[in-house]
This record gives sequence, C-alpha cells and structure tokens, in this order.
Amino acid sequence: MVATLAHWVVVFTSLAGALGAAPPRKTRDRESVRNVAIIGAGAAGASAAYHLSQYARDEDLPINITIFEKTPRVGGRTLTVHVYDDPTSGELPVELGASIFVAANRIMHDAALGFNLTLNNPMPSNKGDLTIIWDGENIVFETTAGGSSWWWDAARMWWRYGMSPYRAVSLVKTVVGTFLKLYDPPFFPFRSLTQRAYELGLERVTGVTGEQFLADAKVNEDFCRHVLQPATRVNYGSNLAHIHGLETMVSFATDGAVAVRGGNWQIFDKMIAASGATFYRNATVESINFKPEGPNSVARALKKYAISVMDNQAVRTAFDDIIIATPWQYSNISTGRGIITHKIDKIPYKELHVVLFTSPYRLRTDMFGLPRGGTPPSNIYTTLKAGTAADPDNVVGDAGFFSLSTLRTVVNPATQQTEYLYKLFAPKEVAPVFLDSFLDSDWKDKQHEMPEGQEQQIMDGSSGDGAEPNKVTWYHMQMFHPYPVEFPRVTFQDPIVGNGIYYTSGIESFISTMETSALMGKNVARLLADDVAGNAGSGGAYVSPYRGMPTTSRQQHEQQQQQQQRGDFFQSMENDLDDLMMMDEL
Repeated sequence: MVATLAHWVVVFTSLAGALGAAPPRKTRDRESVRNVAIIGAGAAGASAAYHLSQYARDEDLPINITIFEKTPRVGGRTLTVHVYDDPTSGELPVELGASIFVAANRIMHDAALGFNLTLNNPMPSNKGDLTIIWDGENIVFETTAGGSSWWWDAARMWWRYGMSPYRAVSLVKTVVGTFLKLYDPPFFPFRSLTQRAYELGLERVTGVTGEQFLADAKVNEDFCRHVLQPATRVNYGSNLAHIHGLETMVSFATDGAVAVRGGNWQIFDKMIAASGATFYRNATVESINFKPEGPNSVARALKKYAISVMDNQAVRTAFDDIIIATPWQYSNISTGRGIITHKIDKIPYKELHVVLFTSPYRLRTDMFGLPRGGTPPSNIYTTLKAGTAADPDNVVGDAGFFSLSTLRTVVNPATQQTEYLYKLFAPKEVAPVFLDSFLDSDWKDKQHEMPEGQEQQIMDGSSGDGAEPNKVTWYHMQMFHPYPVEFPRVTFQDPIVGNGIYYTSGIESFISTMETSALMGKNVARLLADDVAGNAGSGGAYVSPYRGMPTTSRQQHEQQQQQQQRGDFFQSMENDLDDLMMMDEL
C-alpha cells in the first residue's frame, strides 16, 4: 500500500510540473542532511568543496559543507607576496611558487575562465633575453628570445641532439594523453589510484626513473642533461635518476602556460565562495573522534565524527564524513581508534627555499662564463656536470641552486628607481651575501630608461645622498615542503582511508601539481556524492566550468590560446624553455 501511494505521489508531481504548477517544495529534517568536514583550503580542499556542492545541487543531495583551514588564507602552496612588502606600491603581487598551470590542466584552466579571472603570460620574454643552462662551471645550453628564426633553431637542435627533442615531445604527449583519461568515465571516479594506474598502463611509467624511461625511448643523454633535467630540478628539486618517469613527463608538459593575474590562489578562493561552505580560517584541527553513539553502532547513519580545533575547542556540529585535504604527516591530527582503517603512508617530502629579491643591478656575466660586458643572462637554470652521478644527499650539485630567474622590472617605492625582481630556488637557506654574489654593479643597463641621475647613482655605487647602497634592496624567503621525493613506485595511497574518511594527498606521489590535487578533490567529492545518493555509479562526464560562459568569450579565449601555442617543437625553443622552467609547481 505504501509503495502504491508513493507511486501515485510521483505521478501526480510529474503531472503538476507538466501543467506548469510548481511542485511542492521539499523539506528535510536536520537528521537527513549529510554534514561533511573538509580539513584544508588548498587546491584539493577547495576543489572538493566546489565539486561536492555542484553534485549536491545538480542531483538534489542533502549535503552541508564545513571547511577548516589552519592559516588565515586560501590556496595552500599558491602563495603570493607584495614586492617590498608594500601592498600600496602599485606592483602586482608575485607568486612564491605554483606559478603556472597549463592548457592540459582542465580543472584549473576551466575554473579560471568560468570565474572570469584574467589569465596572463607568467613571464613574457623580451627580445634579446638570454636563458642559459649552467652546470656549475660551464654553460651547456643557451637560447636568446627572438634571436633567430625557428628554422635556425630546428637546424641547431637537430645537429646537436638528433631526433631526441621530437622523441621527448612525442613521449610527453602520449603519457599526458593517457593520464587525462582519469578525468572521464570509466576511469573517473576512482576508489583505487593504484588500480587506475595499472588499467591505464601508467605503472610502467611511475615504476622507473625518468632517466630509465627516457633512455628506453632512445632520448639522447645530452638532451636529457641539458634540457630535461633542469626542468625536473626547478619543478621537483630532483635529478632524472631520482624521480619517476611520469613526474618527468609532467615537468616537460608546458604548452599554453598561463597564470592568474594577481595570484593563482584566487581560483581556490572562488571555488570556496561558490561552494557556499561554512569556512573557518585560523582553525587548526587537533583531533577526530567518534561521537559517543558512533563506535558502538553498526549502522553507518549513526556513526558521527567529532572534530576539535586548537585550544581544545570542540566543534558543535557532528560530521558524517571528513575529507582530509592536507598531507597527513604534517597535520599533527590525532584520531580515535578505528577512525583511520587504512594506514596512511608517511612519505618523505622535499625541502625547498624560495627567495624573491630586488636589485638595481643585472646578473653577472663572468660568473657563468659569459664575456665581461656582454649581455647578462635573464634566466639561469642548472644541471649536473657530465659524468657526475646524481646524489640524493646533494641534489643541487656544483651549481648551488636550482634556478635564478628575472621576473620583471619594478619601481622601488622608497627611491622611485627602476629595479629588477628576481626569484631563486635552492635546497637550503640562502643568505643575502650569497645573492649579492650574483649581481654585477658594473653592468650598464641599456634596455630600460631610468630617471635622470639614477643611472649614474647605480654605476658609481651611490644612492644620491652619500649612503652606500646594498646590491639587494629587498628580499623575502619562504621554506616549503612542496612535493614528495618522487621515487619510482607502482602502488599509491587510496582516497578512502576509513568509514566516511577521505584523503586527497595520496595523489602527490603519483603527480604533484595544483591540478592533480584539484582532481583528487573532485574525485573524493564524486565518491562521497555517490555514497550519499546510495549508488556506486562511475560519476558523470567531465563538466567544464565554461558552461554559462558566453560563447563569444570562450571563442576569443580559445583563439588567444591557439595563437600562443604552436605545434612544432622547434619553432621557438626559447619560449618552450621559458615555460618549462617557470612551472615552479609547489
């Protein structure tokens, strides 16, 4: 009788809708709402909140989301700072890390467009900008922006490396194309990353070092050392001998590199705002425990979780599900017995020091073997010397740093003088005196006009008021644990680690980027939504945030992207190198 009545209610409601009458508004009691806690407001946490809210809205799921973030900000490793520590200077904030994403990063790229954020070229090259690869003693490769036509670059590359550049790019496209299958059914969503890796054949790529993977593909050893290894060093702090093949390929996948004007963190800020979640900043989660009625009950609906934050403040809401969107080993969260049923692996993370600094001086030439008085390098990326075995305890080798880039010119608000903004990546803390050693106080800038009198002040070492200036006028240093040590492996942490407990950082040892963190956030959101809906479905196809965006806007953006990209590897090698080295994926 109940089933029959329910049937007629459905029929009546459908008929009312067809006749234009508004269907009765659904009401839910408090007990039917699924309360979800997300710990962490970085790429994974923001993505999980955003996509879970989308699934809940589209599928009419009763879900309430609460986010806890231990810092006062959104974005995790997408961190910007104000040059000269002056937010009123008029200069755009600069990224400390996670500087770019690429066209293949579907979630990041489409979200930026969907939220109408402005995308920029992260480091536009000026004609004549010199980029060098340095092994600590010699320049092994160099390229000048706009310095020669693409056919000359092609001939030069062919003569030096044969087919290796083409083989490397083809390999990248094949591997990245395979990885992108994770975005759509039947591979999305996934309860086991290990299983998906095997189904896609990617364990053959993650199970060997980048060095082995490239050698098997007959990529020239010199090309690997001169071009590919600098990319893995700047992006992941690793040489090819100590990073797996998949992460190596990701380091070289740079087509269509872009960044959000003002900081990539804005993508995640918009995601959280769009999710409608309750958001607590400066809320460090200290423990997760069962509510008193939880551990003694078999029924899933009765198993509720209690969260406490720093200073022993208990959160009044009882949660049905928890998404841990931060590396477990750095969270310092304690859990009650039986909450984590699948052990979370403790994996080693890299230590990276990022330094931003400004100076009126250009980089030295003689330090890198260039002629004194010649064009100074704009960007320096490093590799190991030929015949030097990669040492995991001394990754950086003789060079002493991973990369040193000239980002742009800025105006010092204290002096109103034009200066250069630099960014350095190193495995250890860097002292200002070390930065001074890179700068050439004798180099006369011929490319940028200066206010009258400023050039002479710089050249004679005076500040105009009789004071002796420092070569470095401002610097900011930040230490990160940005990504794991990406040793070869064929098994990976699964995203479900307990009954209603989800974990996103397991993907970090597979691929560590903003995009893959966002993908795992979306993945656990889909798994959780399926659980709420009471089905084990494979989830819907990838839905682009382009939806709702005016067609003309999308077409204009796609045309711009097509103009920026190019199909031939050789047409502008210096642009590829700039994109390659600016990944900065923290």
